Amino acid sequence: MIKTYKTKATKQCWGLTKPFILASSSPRRIRLLENAGFKPKEIVPADIDETEKKGERPDKYVIRVATEKAKHVANLCPDICIVAADTVIVAKGKIVRKAQNKQKARANLKLISGGTHYAYTGYCIISDKGKVISKLVKTTIKMKKFTNAEVDTLIQSKEWENVAAYRIEGLLSTLVRGIEGSYTNIIGLPIYEVSQDLKKVLK
Repeated sequence: MIKTYKTKATKQCWGLTKPFILASSSPRRIRLLENAGFKPKEIVPADIDETEKKGERPDKYVIRVATEKAKHVANLCPDICIVAADTVIVAKGKIVRKAQNKQKARANLKLISGGTHYAYTGYCIISDKGKVISKLVKTTIKMKKFTNAEVDTLIQSKEWENVAAYRIEGLLSTLVRGIEGSYTNIIGLPIYEVSQDLKKVLK
């Protein structure tokens, strides 16, 4: 059975005439799209296996998973535009997964402290006519060296319950030395890049 979420119908911005389905239940992605004037007709989370393949690079991984998500939902909901995405945080060549406990969260924060890490998002848009657009967006994030007190504050805030043990729009923002590339990409969707493609596909 497909688990779907209806959204309140509102007039689309940007002169768009076609609806789309978002293949993600991520509140961050929904908020980013709606704030930018793109209201999905439905939310249909893609139930797929997101296990990494042996030796798979993070950039290849997010593109593959996003495309598989979009195609999975397109098969369930034909003749309508589908938008899917997958975002990972990468430090020292490895994907930083969501921490399951405070100990792992501290390890994640130690991994990104004082260095440079990256946000990779692969997104895939399948038009109502079946055209597939798959792209990768990379953002560079430079961090200050964390003090023990700063790590303790982040842990106490429970922001570590998010991917990679932080929310870029939360307390961690005070520890970011610089960002190169899309800020919204770190949150979960490179809204500029996605919006440019949606404006073409949904006309």
